[in-house]
Amino acid sequence: MKNTPFTGLHVKAGARMVPFAGFNMPVEYTGITDEHLTVREKAGVFDVSHMGEFMVKGPRATEYLQYITSNDVSALYDGKVQYSCFPNGKGGIVDDLLVYRFNAEKYFLVVNAANIEKDWEWCVSQCGRFGLSPGKELVNDSDSIAQLAVQGPLALKAMQKLTTATVTDMEYYTFREIEFAGISNVLFSTTGYTGSGGCELYVRNEDALKLWDAVFEAGKEYGIRPVGLGARDTLRLEMGYCLYGNDINDQTSPIEAGLGWITKFTPAKDFIDRELLLRQKTEGVERRLKGFVMIDRGIPRQHYSIVNAEGLTVGEVTSGTMSPSLKVGIGMGYLNKGFWKTDTEIFIRVRNKDLKAKITDLPFYKDGSKTA
Repeated sequence: MKNTPFTGLHVKAGARMVPFAGFNMPVEYTGITDEHLTVREKAGVFDVSHMGEFMVKGPRATEYLQYITSNDVSALYDGKVQYSCFPNGKGGIVDDLLVYRFNAEKYFLVVNAANIEKDWEWCVSQCGRFGLSPGKELVNDSDSIAQLAVQGPLALKAMQKLTTATVTDMEYYTFREIEFAGISNVLFSTTGYTGSGGCELYVRNEDALKLWDAVFEAGKEYGIRPVGLGARDTLRLEMGYCLYGNDINDQTSPIEAGLGWITKFTPAKDFIDRELLLRQKTEGVERRLKGFVMIDRGIPRQHYSIVNAEGLTVGEVTSGTMSPSLKVGIGMGYLNKGFWKTDTEIFIRVRNKDLKAKITDLPFYKDGSKTA
């Protein structure tokens, strides 16, 4: 079991620790609902050092990434971040990821913790045709980088205290390398997985504890608190964000998953699975990932069956929870064609009882209000 540079601090703070993706991680400190609402209303800090980071460099870096990712890398400019996925050559998804562009010959990829080894092997398997060599133009830096996600409406205001660079007006999904908390070359990114704004901070492992202390000192007046993986999951689900292993995997296509917006078919972009995914987009698919909200009282969970009024199975839940913000059960699942129109009545089979729900638009939570 691996530890992050912050593990000792989590234990000292009384966090409940669990194994996750091969790491010893905090699932909660004071309680999932409490931590969730702290992020929605103030600011919370997540240790996300378990995530993977790859560097891609060289004159063919852009061409390589255009081929192995679904989104249009050519649309990026220096300092811009892009959400994307790796198509697997069979219509499924190797992983979803973030692509950071430093310049046309230098990119930074952030991948899911559980998929670091798989993603690395996939990237290596595709790099030869572009003249990239592992360890040279393609570098796995995952074990050397620590990351904190500072999320919430007060996060940027608090973090501004730690740098002379202006960060409070940075555009969403952009990044800069700055001096921060007395640490040089901190990658400061206005990204996150909560829908409540904030930033993600990348530093070398040796600077991790200094970063932690500075972040909590700066955020003290704003009620900043550490937050575990439990609230990270409820926050992302309220936004309808996909979780790899639940909502997307090697058997789900980005079109089925509602990720057509990160699957670009521009004329100059030749990428893995282009023809298959274009056909799905043009001709349609037999199932779609959709959000639903419970009408009857109940909490949907992964793998619960979704049935119609006659009790016939029409889908399966991929993610579900009791929303801390909305105080109602919410979830996502793959629905057969004919059952994914907004407001369609469905039923979630919970312990042999069919509970009524309805299809709703995503996100469930937007600007502090219920959209379901």
